[in-house]
Amino acid sequence: MQSAKNIFSYRQYWAKRFGAAPYLPLSREQMDELGWDSCDIILVTGDAYVDHPSFGMAIIGRVLEAQGFRVGIISQPDWSSKEAFMALGKPNLFFGVTAGNMDSMVNRYTSDRRIRSNDAYTPKGEGGLRPDRATIIYTQRCREAFKGVPVVIGGIEASLRRIAHFDYWSEKVRRSILFDSKADLLVYGNAERQIVEIAHRLAASEAVSTLTDIRGTALIVDNHYLPDGWAEMDAHEIDVSDQPVPKSDPYAMEAPCDSRKPQANPAGKVITLQRRPRLDRSRTVVRLPNYEAVKRDKTLYAHASRILHLETNPGNARALRQHHGDKDIWLNPPPIPLTTAELDAIYDLPFNRSPHPDYRNDNIPAYEMIRFSVAIMRGCFGGCTFCSITEHEGRIIQSRSEESIIREIEVMRDTVPGFTGIVSDLGGPTANMYRLACNSEKIESACRRLSCVHPGICENLNTDHAPLVKLYKRARTLPGIKRVFIASGLRYDLAVRSPEYVKELATHHVGGYLKIAPEHTESEPLSKMMKPGIGTYYRFKEMFDKYSKAAGKEQYLIPYFIAAHPGTTTEDMLNLAIWLKKNGYRADQVQAFLPSPMALATAMWYSEHNPLKKVSRGGEKVFVPRGLKIRRLHKAFLRYHDANNWPILREALKQMGRADLIGNGKKHLVPNWQPADTGEQQKGKPHSRRNRGPFTTQHTHGKAAGGEKTQRKVAHRAGGKLQKGTRRQAKK
Repeated sequence: MQSAKNIFSYRQYWAKRFGAAPYLPLSREQMDELGWDSCDIILVTGDAYVDHPSFGMAIIGRVLEAQGFRVGIISQPDWSSKEAFMALGKPNLFFGVTAGNMDSMVNRYTSDRRIRSNDAYTPKGEGGLRPDRATIIYTQRCREAFKGVPVVIGGIEASLRRIAHFDYWSEKVRRSILFDSKADLLVYGNAERQIVEIAHRLAASEAVSTLTDIRGTALIVDNHYLPDGWAEMDAHEIDVSDQPVPKSDPYAMEAPCDSRKPQANPAGKVITLQRRPRLDRSRTVVRLPNYEAVKRDKTLYAHASRILHLETNPGNARALRQHHGDKDIWLNPPPIPLTTAELDAIYDLPFNRSPHPDYRNDNIPAYEMIRFSVAIMRGCFGGCTFCSITEHEGRIIQSRSEESIIREIEVMRDTVPGFTGIVSDLGGPTANMYRLACNSEKIESACRRLSCVHPGICENLNTDHAPLVKLYKRARTLPGIKRVFIASGLRYDLAVRSPEYVKELATHHVGGYLKIAPEHTESEPLSKMMKPGIGTYYRFKEMFDKYSKAAGKEQYLIPYFIAAHPGTTTEDMLNLAIWLKKNGYRADQVQAFLPSPMALATAMWYSEHNPLKKVSRGGEKVFVPRGLKIRRLHKAFLRYHDANNWPILREALKQMGRADLIGNGKKHLVPNWQPADTGEQQKGKPHSRRNRGPFTTQHTHGKAAGGEKTQRKVAHRAGGKLQKGTRRQAKK
C-alpha cells in the first residue's frame, strides 16, 4: 500500500493562536466569546451537534481545529430560506455540507417508504427537522447565502451517491449528487485525509477549481478533460474474458471510447479480443457507461456497479469517470487508509463526549446509544452486498493502538457524567476485525476480491484474534470498570477460527444475549448477500454454548434475518420460517431489504443481474421479490407467530401446496383458527364466537404486531460509519 502525508504534519494555520474551543460554536455570540471575528470553515449538518468521536461532524470539526482553523457548525438549520445559513457569517475558506451520520432518505423513510415518526440524531428524537435529500438542499442554501464561497459535500449520503445511482424512493436512476447539489467538490469515505488537504490548499490561496488531484474526492470536469500523461480506457475492457468471444458484444448499444471493437464477421465465427499494452494504473482513468445509458439499460447499470466495486482497493484502484450530458463526473481513487498513529491522534483530540450545551440536556437517542462505547477500528472486508460500510469506509481495516483505546476508556470513566463502570461496546463496523489484515502488503495492494471472507476465508488473511483478546482482558480489568460488553456485529465465521476469543467473549462480555447476523438459512439468498452458510452458525453456536456453560452462564444467541433480499424466493422464506419455528425463535421486530444507493444488492434489485460475476445480457439473472405484497409476505414469514400474519400465511401456504403446515400441532407453522381483533378482522367485522371454530378459548401464540421497524442503517461509528441499528429482538 502506498503511503500518504500524515494529516498532522501540515504547518498549522495562523488561527491556531485561539486554541481549542470547549465546543465548536453554533452562533455568533459563541464566536464572540471565543474572540473570533469570523470562521475559516463552516460545517453544515443534518444532525444535532454532539462533540463525541462517534459523530462524523464532530470528528471533522476537531480535526480541522487541530490544523489551526476556526470551525463553526450550523446544525439542523431551517432550510426554508438562506437566513439560517448566514448565522455564523461568511466562511473565509469553504462550507462543508453533510446530511448527517445517515442518508437523509434512509433516516426518514422505512423500507416500505413510510415516513418515520422520529429521528435518532435530533433532540428529543423529533422527526422532520431535516429535509429529504438534505445534502442537495443545504448546498443550495449555502450558495444563496454567500455566492462564490466553495462548497464541499461529504458524509454517507454524498459517498453513496457519487455516481449515477438507483434511488429507491423515486424508483429511478439519478445522476451524481454533485450535479444536483452544484457543489464544488465531493469527499467520500471518512474523509479526514481529504478535508485536511483541501483546507490547507484553499488557505494557501489555491482556487477550488484546481483541486483535481486529491484522492477520495469527486469533481465535475469537461467531457474531454484528461490530465497530461494520463490514459483513458473503457469499462468494457476491464471485466471481459481473454477467451474467444462471439461477435455480438453484450454492451453493443454503447460503443467503447477507444477503437477496440469486435470486427465484423459475416460467417459468425468466434474472434479473439486483443488486450492493449499494460497501462500505469495510477495515471489511468476508466470510463463507466454514461448516465443516460445506465438509466435506460439495466445491464449497463449492473456492469457499472461491478466496475465501481472492483476499483475500490486503494492499492490498485484507478480513477473513474462517467458522462452526464455535456459534463463528466470524475472520481479520484480512494484515499490511503489512516495509519494507527493518525487514528490515535484523532481520538486523542479534545472531545467533550457530550451534546452541545444549547440542547439543555434534551435526550438525543443516537447519543444515548453510544455514550459509553468506544470505537476501536474502521473498515470492513466482509463485503456484504446489502451493507454500505464497505462502499463508505473501504475494505482495509484501520485499527487504533491498544494504548489509545485504554486512554479513551479512562477518560470516559473519569469525565463523563453518569458513567457507572459499564462500557457498552468496544467495536466498530464489526466487533472482531481488530488488527486483521492480509499477510502480505504486496498481495493486499494487488487484490481485487470483493470480499476477504466469501465464498470462503482467504488463505492470505490473518485471522489472529490474540490482540483483541488481550485488549478485552486489559479493558475489563481497569480500575473502576465493572463490565465491558460487545454490542457491535460479530463475524462468527472469523470467530470460530479462534476458540480463545469465543471463550473470552462468552465468559466476560455477553449480558445474557449476543446478537449475530446469519441473515438467512438458504444457500441462494446467502450467496447473493455474500454471507457464510448456516453451517458456520451452528459451529459458532456450539462453541458459544460450550463456553457459556463452562462459565456457569445461561446465554443465548439472537440471530438477525433479512426479508425480501434479492435472490430470495417465497420458498426460501418458508424454509427460514420453519427453521425459526423448529429452533424456538420469535422475532419481535424484523427488517426488509432496503435498496440503499450504490450497494451491490441494490444493483441486483434494480437490474435483476448478478454483479458478483461478469455481467452480460445472457449472464446470471437474479430473482427480485419486488412489490409491496410479496415484501409483506416475506416479512410475515419472519413473524410466523404473529396472529395478524396468519391469514396471509395461510393463503400463501395453500398456493404453495403446503397446506400441511396449517394446523394446531407443534409441527404446524400457523394454526387454522383466528383470534378476534387480529389479521383480517382488523379491517372488517369481528368474528362471532360461533365462527371461531372449536378453539374458542385459545389465545394468539406470541405477541401481537407492534411498531415494526424495517431495515435501518444507523451511523453508530465515527465519520458516518454505518452499522445495522434496527432493534431486532428474539425470544427463545
